[in-house]
Formats: sequence, C-alpha cells, structure tokens
Amino acid sequence: MVQSSTVIDKAQLTAQLLAAVQEQNEAQTHELCGQLFAEDIAELLESMPPKGRHFLWQQVDAEIQGEILAHTNDEVRSSLLEQLAPHEITEITEYLETDDIADIAQSLDEENQQTLLESLDEESRTAVEMALSYPEDTAGGLMSTDFVAVRADVTLDVVLRYLRKLGELPRSTVALFVRDREENYVGTLKIDALLTHDPDTLVSDLVNHETPTIRPFTPKKEVAHLFEKQDLIAIAVVNDSHKILGRITIDDVVDIIREEGEHAQLASAGLHEDEDIFAPATRSAKRRTFWLGINLLTAIFASIVIGLFDASIEKVVALAVLMPIIASMGGIAGTQTATIVIRALATGKLGSQNSRSLLIKETTVGALNGMIWAFLTGMAVLLWFQDMALSLIFATAMLINLIAAALAGASIPLVLQRMRIDPALASGLMLTTVTDSLGFFVFLGLATVVLL
Repeated sequence: MVQSSTVIDKAQLTAQLLAAVQEQNEAQTHELCGQLFAEDIAELLESMPPKGRHFLWQQVDAEIQGEILAHTNDEVRSSLLEQLAPHEITEITEYLETDDIADIAQSLDEENQQTLLESLDEESRTAVEMALSYPEDTAGGLMSTDFVAVRADVTLDVVLRYLRKLGELPRSTVALFVRDREENYVGTLKIDALLTHDPDTLVSDLVNHETPTIRPFTPKKEVAHLFEKQDLIAIAVVNDSHKILGRITIDDVVDIIREEGEHAQLASAGLHEDEDIFAPATRSAKRRTFWLGINLLTAIFASIVIGLFDASIEKVVALAVLMPIIASMGGIAGTQTATIVIRALATGKLGSQNSRSLLIKETTVGALNGMIWAFLTGMAVLLWFQDMALSLIFATAMLINLIAAALAGASIPLVLQRMRIDPALASGLMLTTVTDSLGFFVFLGLATVVLL
C-alpha cells in the first residue's frame, strides 16, 4: 500500500521522483512512487510530457493504478488507458468503488467499456451501468452504490450483528441509511447512536428524519451547495419513489469544488479544465483558435470605431494619448462587476428574483466610481494639456464608460445564463467589446462634436 507522505518533505520527494524519471531510473522511480499518495502521483502524471508520463506509469504498482486513474483529468486518463489491454483495465478496477469504476468506464471506447462491464460481478455491473445512465455532471453520475442501509423495525443488536457480518464499512460512513418495509428511505441512524444506546432499542426510535436527500438529476453545483449549507459528510441519492439509489460523500464534493475553481479560472481564457497540458500541439491549437478568432472580431470592431474618427485623432493628437485610459478603466470596472455576478450565479445566490436589485446596485456603484474618477482624471487632463474643453470631454466619457461597464458586467452574465451559455466562458470577450468600443465611441464622438 501507499505510505503516508506527511513525514516526508513532499516537495523534495517530488523533485527526486522527477529526476529519477528524467534519468529513466526504474528502481528509484518505483521506490519513490511507493512513498506518495495516489492523488500526488496523478498530479505528477498530469504535469509530465508523454514520454516521462509513460515511464512513470510503468513503475507504479498495479494495485494503485486504478485509484490514480480516478484522480487524473479526462484527457490524461484516456491517454493512459490507451496503453492498457482490456484484461489490465479489468485488473486495476478490481478494488475500486463503483463511482470510480464508472469514471474510468466513461473514458473507454464502447468495446472496452463493454468488456469492463462484463468482467464485473452482477451487483457491481448493475451499479456502474446505473451511474453511466446519468449525466456525468449530476448527482446520479457522481454517486456510489457503496452504502449500508438497515430496516427501521429492527433493534440495534440486529444492526450490530449485521455490521459484524459485513466486516467493514464504506469510507466516510458516519451514519447508516434507514428504510421501511417497502424499502423506502426514511432517514439516517448515526453510528454514535448505534454504539451508545441499549441494544434492544428499535432503530425507528433513533432515526433522524430531517436528514436531506437529493435527486439523481440534480446538477453537481447544487450538490456542492447543499453539502456546504448543511455541513454534510454524505447524502443519500433517492428516486421519485424514495428508493435509495446510492450516496455522495464529501470527497466527491471536494473534487467538484476543485473542478469548478479550475473551470472558472481557465474558462475566462477560453480553455477547458480537463485539457492535457502536454496534448499534441495541433489539438491544442485547434481548440484555442476559435476563441482567438472571436477575440480578433471584437478587436476589429473596436478598430472600426476608432477609424470612424481618424480625422479627429489626426487634428488632436491628445485623443490618441488618452484613449487607452478610457478603455482600460472601463475594462477593469466591468470585470469587477462581472466577476461578482458570475460568482453569485455559480454559488446559487443570484436568480431571477434578485437580479434586478443587483443590476441597480452595480449600476449605482459604477455611477459613484464614475463621478470620483471623472473628477480626478479630468483634473489631471486639465493640468497635463491645459485644455478645459478636453478635460470636460475626458471626464464625461470616463463617467459614461464606467456606468456602462458596470451595467454590462452585471447584465452580460445574466443574459448568457438564460441562454444556457457558460458565463465564465464568454463574458470576458463580450465585456471587452462593450467597454472598448463604447469608450472609444463616446470619447472620440464628444471630442469630434465639441472640439472640431
């Protein structure tokens, strides 16, 4: 088994492992792998080019390869699975929980997926097939069927004898699920209540009926929010008939939170969190070229706006000097607002009922900041160019652009959300188009009318 790395300098250990991989030292690589958790090895595999990744993978003990695969992103997992024969895939999934097996099965082609399913016992195969029947980003796709359920009409002594017969409990088990005679979910029985009450006590007398449940098609974001609000360790997934389908545990939710954080960070640049950083250059270029093209179109649009006032810029050189300031301030103001709105949408704090109030609030913030910075920058322009008219034009354009940026930053994510487009993915480009183009148009338009 994998040893704990808490007593070892993990950074030093990682550096030694990377050096061993680079030197193609099989013995040292294998020894160092034995001192790291599966999650650590998964991170290292994701950070290596294909040659080093393949070498490291070959030195990992087969008994933990399945756990490592369960922690890698989709692309890296697929690339590693391509190196394995069907019987090897079957072997490395032997000791995994059903939700991890389902994750691996989703990365296989249809033929290998069917081979893996056929290798499982009937109970595991049914559980994995059920998990695969739900979308990956829902509670059904996340759940594991490794749970313990007991009847409400039995005594604690019966439950204890049943648990002794099982021999072990699934991970993160702090409570048992309780069902009635019709197999319907009725609540939970805490382990500490099981151990501290008289063995002749009925389970029904200790059931917590207030424990929440969740439906299989609930989006994973809502699952994470429920865990956060209720301080849950595990939750039952039930169908419309209140039959228990499986459970979701806190370790699954930690993965959701990490993935959402990576998604928000990468989506703002038009990237995907599951992309292999060492994927072939042609594949990466193909993915990124779409957003580069979209950005080019927005830049061309802003250039066209500037081109409408080329005569004004030729006559008043100061306009060319001051234009970037207007665009930059609008961009920052819009990004601040958009970030707040996207965060509120992601955490479920913003909906149709309170979106109007937030629009009014953010527009007010934009107006207040606009007045402050219009005055300060207007005075700076006056001192710089000794031109009162230019100063007033600049201040007016600054005020209008900051208000418009705040309004756009708040409304664009909301509109994209209603159109079922990821706000984190498209808000940035749209916002840049609005703030740059509008800023240039207002500033140069006012200068043309007033000065020329």
